[in-house]
Amino acid sequence: MSLTLSKKELMNRALSTMTLNIGKAGVNENVIEEIKRQLKSKEVLKLRFAKGIANEKESYIDSIVTETRSKLIDLRGNVAIIYKNKP
Repeated sequence: MSLTLSKKELMNRALSTMTLNIGKAGVNENVIEEIKRQLKSKEVLKLRFAKGIANEKESYIDSIVTETRSKLIDLRGNVAIIYKNKP
């Protein structure tokens, strides 16, 4: 997947986008479906992981990116920013 916008432009868009909180229950099919819906309407989405699952966030992010066919733009602390270009 190629980016149509630069990383800087995507980061600026992420400042005003919705943040989806991933709680201690982790990632399940309902969370994946919600991420897909948000990416379809907004293209850029912030994911904030609870401190209790912070050590598992890389595997969750890999799963999310694979299942939603999105791209990880940035990861800082417990917040990831993902992007999926609208068709």
